[in-house]
This record gives sequence, structure tokens and C-alpha cells, in this order.
Amino acid sequence: MLPTAHVQLDEIKAPVRDRLALVERSLLGLVPSGFESLDEVGEYLFSRSGKLFRPTLLLLSSGVGGRSDDSAIRLAAIVELLHVATLVHDDAVDHSVRRRGMPTVNDRWTHQVAIIAGDYLYSRAVIEITDLGRLEPIAILARTANQMTVGEMRQLVLHDRLDFTRADYDRLCECKTASLFRAACELGAMAGVESYRPALGGYGYHLGMAFQIIDDLLDYTATAEVTGKPSGQDLQEHKVTLPLIAALPALSAAERRRVEALFEDAQPDGEAVADVIEMVDRHGGLEAAAREARSRADRARECLAGLVEDDCLAALHAAVDYVVERVR
Repeated sequence: MLPTAHVQLDEIKAPVRDRLALVERSLLGLVPSGFESLDEVGEYLFSRSGKLFRPTLLLLSSGVGGRSDDSAIRLAAIVELLHVATLVHDDAVDHSVRRRGMPTVNDRWTHQVAIIAGDYLYSRAVIEITDLGRLEPIAILARTANQMTVGEMRQLVLHDRLDFTRADYDRLCECKTASLFRAACELGAMAGVESYRPALGGYGYHLGMAFQIIDDLLDYTATAEVTGKPSGQDLQEHKVTLPLIAALPALSAAERRRVEALFEDAQPDGEAVADVIEMVDRHGGLEAAAREARSRADRARECLAGLVEDDCLAALHAAVDYVVERVR
């Protein structure tokens, strides 16, 4: 079911707002490298705070049951470092020019600078989590970084292929997005009630899957003002996502040829992109993707059953609504 009330991100953050402020302060202290050229990039990336959704999930997960310890602050900052590192690398690989309504690092500087900056943020995350002195968080971070790298390579190799299957898509979502959501929630449990780790890890996984599906759906339906990047960008970059995968079997031979023509064009124009979006919508691709996102959201909610009911758990439930509501 779709939620009946619109959830604001600030409502989700409310139980951990003070701790999020400490995370932001921690991030500003972690980014400086001592080298001016690199610090300029770091300041650019963190001068305007992002939504901090993954750190919020980590802090909420650590707070369920009321036993959160101070390591949650550091872990939340580390998760955000890893997230921003992946965005910088993704933008360089995709040659993207806008992120969160701002020029990307590779557009403002160079692709070389973007790769170096992303590497620096990855290595800072490793240093910081190692300093906590616990092996299991290091293993989680390393495994997650590995999965995300495999996901980016998977997307690159399968780029521009209309034989990209639903199974391919699910694996890509798992690697690129759900792995970090799961890690955030698992790390949060480890800084709180560790017995909640399986439940919260499952919650993070399914929420991450829903989040990526909605992101891909928004590329078909939302404006640049909403997403911070041009609409239809995935199609312009020849990325096959769930809306198109779901619609392809229903296309006529002539419609299929129009989609193939778009994917054969190195720089498809807006009219060609709009034509494919209209076809995907008409053949149920958008609704199929929304339905799958709602199913994943329901499974995320189910993972929370049996946990202590408190403000943090209520906020985790609200986070599910927030994710699926973005298509409204």
C-alpha cells in the first residue's frame, strides 16, 4: 500500500537530530588532508550538507532499544564518507555534469581529480574505521566497498544492452545501493542492540532496493528540480532500468526498433527520450517498477516486527514511507 501521509525527512531525523549535528562536525574534521588542492575538493563536497540519509539510518538503528554508544557518531560519518566517495567515482565514470543541483567534481575540475578525490575519501573511511579497533565493522565496510565496486563494473559492462535482465538489474541494485543501506543499519545495530543486527540488516537491504528502484523511476517521471540532475538522463546514457525492463516484452516490433534506435544513438535528443518514456509508461513499465518498490518497502517494514517500539523504530518505519513517497 502507498502511505497516506507525506513524510518529511526532518521528521525521520528528529530522534537523532543532535547526533546528526555531531556527524556533520565529525565529517568536517575528517576530510582535510593537509594538501591544499585536495582540501579544496573536500570543502566543495562537504560545504553543503547532503541529505545524510544513510547516517540517519545508522543512528536510528543504533538507537532502537535505547543502548546507542558514542561509536555510532564515528560510524555514521564513515558511512557518509564511503557514500560520497562512490558518488564522485560514479560521476566520473558516467561523465555526469550535475549532482545535487551542483557541478560534479569531474566537471568543475577533471576526471583525474575526481578519481583521486574518491580514492582519498575511501582511504579516509578505512583509516577511521580501523581506528575503532574492532574487526567486524572493518569487514562490513570492506565487503560493502567491494560490492559497490563490483556493481559499478557490472553497470559499465552491461551498459547499452537491451538484453539486460531483471536478474541483472536486481544484482546491480544490491551491489550499488542496498549493500550500503544494509551496512549502515548493521553498523548501527552493532553500536546499539547487537541482537537486532539481522533484522536491521534485512530492513536496510530491502529499503535500499526500494530506494534504487524509486530513483530509477524518478528518472522517468521527475524534473531536474526534484532529482538534481536532468530528467531522462538514464536513457540518454543508455542505462536499462526496471521501468524499461518491465515494458520491453509488451512493445510492438516497431516500438522495439525505436528503443533500439535510441540506444544506437551516441547522443539521443530529448524528443527520442520523451518518446521512449511515453512508451514505457503506456505499456505499464512505470507502474510495474512502482509496484516492485512498494513490495520491497513492505518487506523492509516486516523486518522491524518484534523490535522495541520507540521513537527510533517509528522513524525507521517513517523512512520506508519517505522512500516510496518520492514518486508522488
